Amino acid sequence: MNRIVFCLCFLVSALSACSGAQAQALQPAQPLDRIVAVADDSVILQSELDAAVANVLNQYRANPQQLPPRDVLERQVLESLIMLRLQVARAKDTGIRVNDSEIDQAMQRVAESNKMTVDQMRASLASQNMSYADFRDHLRDQLLVQRLQQRVVQGQSNVSDSEIDILLASNSLKSGQVHLQHILIGLPNGADASQIAAARAKADEVKAKIDGGMDFTTAAIQYSSAQDALQGGDLGWRGYDEVPEAFANLVEGMKPGDVSQPLRGPSGFHIVKLVDKRTDGKQVVTEYHARHILIKVNELTSSDQAKKTIEDIRNRIVNGHEDFATLAKKDSQDPSTASAGGDMGWFPIDQYGSSVATALTSLKDGEVSQPFVSDLGWHILQLEGTRQQDRSKEMKREQAREVIRNRKAEQAYEDFLRQVRSEAYVEIRLPGAESRSDPDKSAP
Repeated sequence: MNRIVFCLCFLVSALSACSGAQAQALQPAQPLDRIVAVADDSVILQSELDAAVANVLNQYRANPQQLPPRDVLERQVLESLIMLRLQVARAKDTGIRVNDSEIDQAMQRVAESNKMTVDQMRASLASQNMSYADFRDHLRDQLLVQRLQQRVVQGQSNVSDSEIDILLASNSLKSGQVHLQHILIGLPNGADASQIAAARAKADEVKAKIDGGMDFTTAAIQYSSAQDALQGGDLGWRGYDEVPEAFANLVEGMKPGDVSQPLRGPSGFHIVKLVDKRTDGKQVVTEYHARHILIKVNELTSSDQAKKTIEDIRNRIVNGHEDFATLAKKDSQDPSTASAGGDMGWFPIDQYGSSVATALTSLKDGEVSQPFVSDLGWHILQLEGTRQQDRSKEMKREQAREVIRNRKAEQAYEDFLRQVRSEAYVEIRLPGAESRSDPDKSAP
């Protein structure tokens, strides 16, 4: 999922770069464009590559020394464009669609992240001679890829209780978070012994350069074949066990600033830097004990009717001093709690959604809330009490579930991208880098 987050952030950074005089990304194609790559039925033009490279150059204009030579940078950016085209094509082939209203909502989010309105964003793009329609198309592509990823990993990241038990029993689940960077020296699918040896030698060479004083970010930009290379291989802060499993064991004995030896993985050889780490404390949360009564809104009961009924019930409790639990058994339409007198048990404040949480925060023990509405109908709550509860064990179990789910999802999509790349017809026509169906860049 981090890959998709980056893609959307890339669009935001492209928009932010518009204020710079050098910003050229997303400019309209010029006449007599030259094709620099063919990816199945799609072509990538020189103008598209130039625009994308210009955006990268603009982002690194304060530290241009971190970038590789122009020809290497062009090849890196071109491979990213190829992978994007292949994923968009696969999404469309499998029936994934993004409608205009969804694009409008996404445009609104991008504008808000840049602290402007959509009209202001449109004007900003126009002032830099950039096409608003092209920007929308780029955003549409990113959303298509996001949905493709969700579809690919759906059903492949289910986690069983036994898997959680095994992970917890291994005592390998670590609390806290780590901030990592990585460099991937990629291998194509079915690499032979000579290719593996060449990749290992290159990984050793890159590690030697880092040991000799080369900045890790610069090394990642110049040598990594991962999709996040141009971000310095930055994986950001992740839960300690949300990083790839091979990395988790590797960084356990490392200190912030340490760089690992090359590690062989399915995609190639990784070099990992531990930027920093932080630990989690005891997981103590406030739990609430409450009762509630629900009057549903449906085809037989309008919202106004349900509201009047719940107001009458509240009046009988507050002013008539009738028992909340008795009325809940008699009148509540919530099948899961009515027979227990509306008893919801102990729960964290966010368990039943924002409307319940808002009602609870205004109550003292024994008080009955004002009527409030949800998707189900009209409710009232009675707060029985609060307590501070150590939920470390439950949260540890949920952490284990998320760790396993994320690992499965990440590996599933990585395998999918490698398969897509290996099956595609890719012809590179970039001068000096011509090749056919060349999987030089491995999927991250």
